[in-house]
Amino acid sequence: MLNKDELIAEAFKAMKNSYAPYSRYHVGAALQTKDGRIFHGANIENASLGATNCAERSAVFSAYSEGVRKDDIDSLAIVSDGDEVCGPCGICRQVLSELINQDTPIYLSNGKTELTSNIFRLLPMQFGSKDVLR
Repeated sequence: MLNKDELIAEAFKAMKNSYAPYSRYHVGAALQTKDGRIFHGANIENASLGATNCAERSAVFSAYSEGVRKDDIDSLAIVSDGDEVCGPCGICRQVLSELINQDTPIYLSNGKTELTSNIFRLLPMQFGSKDVLR
């Protein structure tokens, strides 16, 4: 199992695969499962900006595509090359609220500053299956 700093380093490696010709804002993510597997993601932009996919969603979707589910996830690191620590966008917060556990550690870093959070703190009053399934 990787520690927090090692997982953040994996996210910075993933960031090298970012495709961000429009924003020039590069983001990487690394998701670690409880059995030690690592899934990487990078932001991939598109001229039709709504078709852009963020790094954290790329990592989570990759893990789910391999059969991982929320109880299998140990932690998630999200990094960027911005001046400030990058938190997940609104769409990513919504996706994470359903696909990872509420207390899963989320490590945020820009290489200078680090924060640790979880999706419960990042997205209070979540809209979820309880609101849709009746």
